[in-house]
Amino acid sequence: METSGIVVSMVIPAYNEHEAIGPVLRDLIVVMDGLALGYEIIVVDDGSTDDTAAQSSRYDNVRVISHTQNRGTGAARTTGVRAALGKYIVMTDADGTYPAGAIPEMIRVLDEGAHMVIGAREREAGTVAWLRRPAKDFIRRLASYMVEYRIPDLNSGLRAMRKDLVERFYGILPNSHSWVSTITMAALSSGYMVRWIPIEYHERIGRSTFHPVRDTYNYLTLVIRTIMYFNPLRLFIPACGLLFLAGFIKLVVDLFRFQFTGHVPASTVIILLGAVQVAAIGLLADLIVKVSRLRN
Repeated sequence: METSGIVVSMVIPAYNEHEAIGPVLRDLIVVMDGLALGYEIIVVDDGSTDDTAAQSSRYDNVRVISHTQNRGTGAARTTGVRAALGKYIVMTDADGTYPAGAIPEMIRVLDEGAHMVIGAREREAGTVAWLRRPAKDFIRRLASYMVEYRIPDLNSGLRAMRKDLVERFYGILPNSHSWVSTITMAALSSGYMVRWIPIEYHERIGRSTFHPVRDTYNYLTLVIRTIMYFNPLRLFIPACGLLFLAGFIKLVVDLFRFQFTGHVPASTVIILLGAVQVAAIGLLADLIVKVSRLRN
């Protein structure tokens, strides 16, 4: 494979996707061959027990990197980015859910100056959609509040981004499904230009590896963890405000209850002191974040 002219590196994490990987690669090759850009396709086989790697190796412009064991889709994404030769990274899933036809538009938006372009799904077509939709909507709204930016789709698997953006965040990217959500929030929190384009979302080919309770919990904790890394005051200020409000209301009730004798129950004092402590911890966390950024 000629590597000197590669501009776009397609990274596809795959785990037991022998049914879908062939059609996905064929669609990508047709789309990318229609662009006047050098490209490569990297399939990261994440310890598959089927013939996913063998199916992928049959196509031109495809490199297969294999993990000896299943390490997680996030680990597979990081492996693919580290091996990529292009300045642009385009990621899609190996299950046939994302349209390859959206990729040229995403690359065009990158050329115009965006650092990351994400395909915003117009509907939820995954397994147990009735459970995923409200959970994802809540987490998306929480993430939007945390980063002070409206996020149309937090964890879409179809995205294009500059490789140097991903390289900056290697240290915080998880090995799990939360990889895409983490880098979305990290980029927004750091002031990078992130854009969304609407895309269709298809039924997957093969069996899903989504675990409703575990993965929803992981997404929720990653939102909190990521915002603690970049903008902790967005978490601590509301917590402090709620504690202070609760303490103030209880103080007023206590004053009337004890007829302004000056007696204040210990529980009221504890709540108010808790608000002060939360504020102090938040300021300290914010200071640590700012010092870390200066050092980096």
